[in-house]
Amino acid sequence: MNIVVIDDDKLVALSLKTILESTQQITVAAIGSGGEEALPLYRKHSPDVLLMDIRMGGMDGIEAGQQLLREFPDARILYLTTFADDEYIIKALGMGAKGYILKQDFESIAPALEAVMRGQSVFGEKIVTKLPELMKQREEYDFEAHGINAKEREIMELVARGLSNKEIAGELFLGEGTVRNYLSTLLEKLALRDRTQLAVYYYTEVRKA
Repeated sequence: MNIVVIDDDKLVALSLKTILESTQQITVAAIGSGGEEALPLYRKHSPDVLLMDIRMGGMDGIEAGQQLLREFPDARILYLTTFADDEYIIKALGMGAKGYILKQDFESIAPALEAVMRGQSVFGEKIVTKLPELMKQREEYDFEAHGINAKEREIMELVARGLSNKEIAGELFLGEGTVRNYLSTLLEKLALRDRTQLAVYYYTEVRKA
């Protein structure tokens, strides 16, 4: 199994490499020190799993993961962090990460990687105890997890209602060019091709929630 490790603590990253490669089943193809390195390293090494910290200087692990999954939707991302933070867990779930485990559970890292390779989702013991309540919270569509702000949310709803860019501009007191820019950003964030797909997405994913 080839993996890439992203962690802004070089000592942690090197320790992970040493420990994981001692299993003789895991090869650390590369180490990155920030979220901005995740996509370039993934492109270069095509790892089986990306093992990544969340809270890092510069681009954090969530933003890096969202960026990566837009280009490689089948990428397996396993988050390794010291923070059992509800907001991070919800975002990781919402974006399609394959797991979220704590650095304190050092012995579980290699088994977690193997489980992710087998197609399983893996969450540390402390995380699992939080999941039932967090899943209730996810009954409403998590716009924040997709990086969608309040204005983009309004535009998505108006597109779904069949309004043209001109009509949306009049409704929200914006210029048509501004509406086009918002729409373009929305399509990019959700990896959709056009406004028709956006309308379908709204009714199948957002209103469904």
